[in-house]
Amino acid sequence: MSEIKVAVATPADIIYVSQILQTIEDSAKVRGTGIAKRKPEYIVEKIVQGKAVIATSDEKFVGFCYVESWGNKTFVANSGLIVRPEFRGHGVAKDIKRAAFNLSRQLFPDAQIFGLTTALAVMKINSELGYRPVTFSELTDDDSFWKGCQSCINYDILTRTERKHCLCTGMLYKPEWEKQGVHETKEPETLVYPLPVYDRWMRFKQTVLLRLLNIKSGSSANQSGEKKKMFTFF
Repeated sequence: MSEIKVAVATPADIIYVSQILQTIEDSAKVRGTGIAKRKPEYIVEKIVQGKAVIATSDEKFVGFCYVESWGNKTFVANSGLIVRPEFRGHGVAKDIKRAAFNLSRQLFPDAQIFGLTTALAVMKINSELGYRPVTFSELTDDDSFWKGCQSCINYDILTRTERKHCLCTGMLYKPEWEKQGVHETKEPETLVYPLPVYDRWMRFKQTVLLRLLNIKSGSSANQSGEKKKMFTFF
């Protein structure tokens, strides 16, 4: 395989926009979960603003991720992380994610960096970068961000739980954690959970959350007076 280059995108990379959007759409179909859809103009804007990271190999598109700011720049998200199927399994997603994280820290040094994902590999990468799983209440309350979830097939779950839970897991990085030495350790790998742990977490979350929604849906028809069970996530 030829060398894969990961770098901040430039206007010259606008030629890859159609491939970026197609890869995002194809990835969403394969996962069976949502990846927020974006218009070509939006991706072009991110590239022109220097708020995107792209991976290429011999001038072929490989992967992509972009940076968004929310809540008057107090929160930043690294969104739309995708890698073309034929290039997966070579650590490209990790390299892109780390580059996007570093770009976010450079552009918004005081902002909290967060993400929503159902991808186990992304959860592990986030953990390695210093993110922690958190409740949705700890993420931005910027309505513009949450409106971006409308194109996700799981949006109904988000709205039915009053934006408190979804199949995605919220993860957050705070700059002060680094300043306080929270992530300083002689054995950094002990802070990172292995993929099987995330897999069990996602299975548990899906089972319990969907059960809770079914209970709510059937509550009006339930005349037994039985108290509903409540579940806490994260």
